[in-house]
Amino acid sequence: MFSYIRREGFKLSTMRSSNQRHTLAVVDGLFAVCRLDPDAPAPSWASQGMVTLTRTPHETSIVCPQQAVPPGIACEREWACLEVRGPLPFSLTGVLSSLLDPLTGAGISVFVISTYATDYIFVKNELLPRAINALRTAGHMVPGYAGES
Repeated sequence: MFSYIRREGFKLSTMRSSNQRHTLAVVDGLFAVCRLDPDAPAPSWASQGMVTLTRTPHETSIVCPQQAVPPGIACEREWACLEVRGPLPFSLTGVLSSLLDPLTGAGISVFVISTYATDYIFVKNELLPRAINALRTAGHMVPGYAGES
């Protein structure tokens, strides 16, 4: 289970989202998850649109619009993105588990990115209709999505 705890003065407080339902939006376009060497500089092609760069001692990972990725870059393509409408307070717990549990139950693999304000859930594009159906069945809302993208 994923949880976030925020310190308020000397007391720790948490808010649970297990009974809450979340609203998600399908982000336009398809994304690629790319892998570069750990010491690779930030590439110029990863600078437009929604982009994240994560550097670890083992790799540099970039998530960006797939059309920006040049040939020859190690990447996994065809990811659709669902944005959890936020902002989500850091004290809110169980957000990801409430969203990922129905996707796990539907046999859907995910890639997740968290930002300061919200979370983004990536699923393979061909599984997007099934993912949205699983989320809606669990009580979450995905307004404006009627089917195949």
